[in-house]
Amino acid sequence: MAEVILMPRLSDTMTEGVIAAWHKKVGDNVKKGDLLAEVETDKATMDLESYKDGTLLFTGTDKGGKIQVNDLLAIIGKPGEDISTLVKGGASKTPAPAAAPAPEAKSGNAPAPTAAKQENPSTVPATKRDQPSTTLDLSSMQEVILMPRLSDTMTEGVIADWHKKVGDMVKKGDILADIETDKATMELESYKEGKLLYTGAEKGQKIAVNDLLAIIGEEGKVNVQQIVEAAKNKGAAPVAANEPAAEPIASKSVSEPVASTSASNNLNGDGRIKASPLAKKLATEKGIDLSQLHGSGDYGRIIKKDVVEFKPSVSEPAAQKTVSIPSAPAGQISFEDVPVSQMRKTIAKRLSEAKFTAPEFYLTIQVDMDQAVNSRAKINETAPVKISFNDFVLKATALALKKHPAVNSSWMGDKIRVNHHVNIGVAVAVEDGLLVPVVRFADTKSLSQISVEVKDFATKAKNKKLQPSDWEGSTFTISNLGMFGMDEFTAIINPPDSCILAISSIQQIPVVKNGAIVPGNVMKLTMTCDHRVVDGATGAAFLQTLKGLLEEPLRMLV
Repeated sequence: MAEVILMPRLSDTMTEGVIAAWHKKVGDNVKKGDLLAEVETDKATMDLESYKDGTLLFTGTDKGGKIQVNDLLAIIGKPGEDISTLVKGGASKTPAPAAAPAPEAKSGNAPAPTAAKQENPSTVPATKRDQPSTTLDLSSMQEVILMPRLSDTMTEGVIADWHKKVGDMVKKGDILADIETDKATMELESYKEGKLLYTGAEKGQKIAVNDLLAIIGEEGKVNVQQIVEAAKNKGAAPVAANEPAAEPIASKSVSEPVASTSASNNLNGDGRIKASPLAKKLATEKGIDLSQLHGSGDYGRIIKKDVVEFKPSVSEPAAQKTVSIPSAPAGQISFEDVPVSQMRKTIAKRLSEAKFTAPEFYLTIQVDMDQAVNSRAKINETAPVKISFNDFVLKATALALKKHPAVNSSWMGDKIRVNHHVNIGVAVAVEDGLLVPVVRFADTKSLSQISVEVKDFATKAKNKKLQPSDWEGSTFTISNLGMFGMDEFTAIINPPDSCILAISSIQQIPVVKNGAIVPGNVMKLTMTCDHRVVDGATGAAFLQTLKGLLEEPLRMLV
């Protein structure tokens, strides 16, 4: 039976997507994982993969056309299958039975009941709403906002800040809250209009994905208490007979006074300056008062370009950032409890699993880097980009992995996956923790290509602009602390990889060459291995090959 694919919400603020390109046309066979289309959102252009097998029977619009979130994007089924009911039904996921009319609900989040159409409590007359009801489908209710999944690994979000308080009027596009996920802190825009009647948590508290975040509607016409009870009971909401519509329940969130600012074209109606998160971060780092800027983004929103190009006048110098560090009196214990961020939670969970489940062992080798130092200096005289020692190690590691595929393997529980491709994860330190973007097919790339890609990943990571596709799919990981002068260290395996390589600094120390003591450039490499996959001799042979490539860099160019 044919099935529909609805336009997914690919960003937290997305309300519609533009088809940048179709990679399949009507009549083509489609398999799970095939690239179906490129969808342009308000944040980026993203690849949309098919999660169904079959023949592409229908597309909702041509290249360049717009489709609203949860509207019909495509239909996949068997050749010659009748899809007229699905096309007419728009966002309905399955055709209605012949004996019943097609459901009118447009939501693609939950299947429509077959026995009877479920009605929205806010639109049902009081006499009908008073009748007992067993369940409420919160996902289909117009007034309900559930916690969205803002990253691929997100299971809960922390309310970093509320920009609206209970009783405030909310319009589509207004910033409702800042949500901290395991990857970044993101602004959540409202896609509903009305009065904010309820918020599901206070600032700093957690809400699980798909739990009740907020209720927005017309005061007096929304049974807030019934919705809240349904959320607590996972949809079960018994209603007493002749129960009147409940008054809006006040949220526990604290109302904070809005700071007064001078009128400007980048202010919201509530006096809040409209600026992107990156613009706010840059302004804070540069000590720039955002109220002095005029935004060039949509609706006067301040963006990165405005902050970078801002030049304060002589009469109005940029505000200087002052840091006040409280001192502890002598003899008095003083400390501060810092809440654990979502990113730090994910790091703790994944690395604890790796540390306590994988039987690790460590191999350390010392590499003579004299020729690498000389070769790098000569290469950088003509190279289009500056080549780092990290680029040398990454390229040599990729070539060594091709010769030792057992090291380029993953533990899968009941099997070992020997990877034939080489995707190297590069650990990048950011303010809140560690991200590991992946250099794909590293063995096929030149030193210049690797250098450009790693620098680009580092910039994206620091600006929290990495996409899920950037950090997924590594087969081996390297971690470099050489820039901090570390003589030697060990790293924890990044699952499902079976090994991680720790790169230390290049030290100038006395070495013995041809019977004489001379100064030499030496670097230590330590590899952490999962003994379930890699044995000691296998890991040692890999390090010997890597050592040979680094000590004679010309071999990497053959």
